[in-house]
Amino acid sequence: MTSQFDGPVPLLDLKAQYATLREEIQAAMDQVVEAQYFILGPEVQGLEKEVAAYSQCEFGIGISSGTDALLVALMAIDLKPGDEVITTPYTFFATAGSIARLGAKAIFVDIDPLSYNIDPAALEAAITPRTKAIMPVHLYGQMAEMGPIMDIAERHDLIVIEDAAQAIGAEYRGRRAGSIGHFGCFSFFPSKNLGGFGDGGMVTTNDPALADRVGLLRNHGYRPKYYNKVLGGNFRLDALQAAVLRVKLKYLDSWSEGRQRNAATYRRLFAEAGLLGEAPACLKEDCQAGGRLEACQLSEGEPCVILPAELPDRRHIYNQFVIRVPRRDELLAHLQQAKIGCEIYYPVPLHLQECFADWAYQVGDFPASECAAHQTLALPIYPELSEAMLARVVAVIAEFYKLQAG
Repeated sequence: MTSQFDGPVPLLDLKAQYATLREEIQAAMDQVVEAQYFILGPEVQGLEKEVAAYSQCEFGIGISSGTDALLVALMAIDLKPGDEVITTPYTFFATAGSIARLGAKAIFVDIDPLSYNIDPAALEAAITPRTKAIMPVHLYGQMAEMGPIMDIAERHDLIVIEDAAQAIGAEYRGRRAGSIGHFGCFSFFPSKNLGGFGDGGMVTTNDPALADRVGLLRNHGYRPKYYNKVLGGNFRLDALQAAVLRVKLKYLDSWSEGRQRNAATYRRLFAEAGLLGEAPACLKEDCQAGGRLEACQLSEGEPCVILPAELPDRRHIYNQFVIRVPRRDELLAHLQQAKIGCEIYYPVPLHLQECFADWAYQVGDFPASECAAHQTLALPIYPELSEAMLARVVAVIAEFYKLQAG
């Protein structure tokens, strides 16, 4: 397989996106500067309404970051030391970090090894009298199995907080991320499908009382000003960020469709290169190899690339395009040498992070998450990629396995 393009392919190219929107974004920012209304105000209110409508929700509350969105949602349910929140160990740090910051404990449940999302079949067994909430993560742009999760939550009278940081516009059976649980928490970090010019986030909900509570907590807990009803924080979204995001939101669906097209192109190119493989038995059997990676078929070095599973009742918006491969770390080095952008999401599952050592989890506790941490690699997927650039990515991967076969 040959490629017509031999230049570098970055993991993400924000300049390419900005070049198409420069004048529109500059005009929106100039309006904020002229108004000199930087904290909350009409731009934030406008974004809140637009993101809520886009996400099929009644209310949106602009927040300073995706991390703070999770934190303020947990504060809104009065999470206390000794409480427990069930979530996944295979996610970004903020998921469990927000729980720990309030003195509560994350009770981890392993992932489904094909979707990388929390496994509902293992969820109910993790519930104890101390469980306050469930926090499913819609990882890489594909929603978790929300039907069973909500059924379990209802049976046990638990709050569901959707960590939708990577999933704005993703769908589960026609319903948007952030609209099914009691809260949805979004991130507008620059690398997200809808990314700002810095940190930003949003909490969505369909419950007016919860919306009011989050709005109170994000602004020091005072109402009116200087009359503090509760202990809140400074979790406000800047008006400049809101102005940028309102411009970008108009293009979000076309960008997500571009990512979907690129994912389809990858599937075709990997098939043409003869690299596609079926998920090995260790994945289909809940990745029982776990920490014993020598028992996993992917450790044997066969030229087998497992592409992301696209579940039939979802809309996958491909915040990342994550493959599973043998000899992952060697392939990573080969791609980097060829100036192909790639990233490991995530090399250390949360249950093995040093800062959570007091929770006393061990290697082997969550084998599917540990396997994913050893075998997955994210490839460039942003919408401005050309087919020739995608072909170069696949060609360099094919070259690596050809050299290994030697």
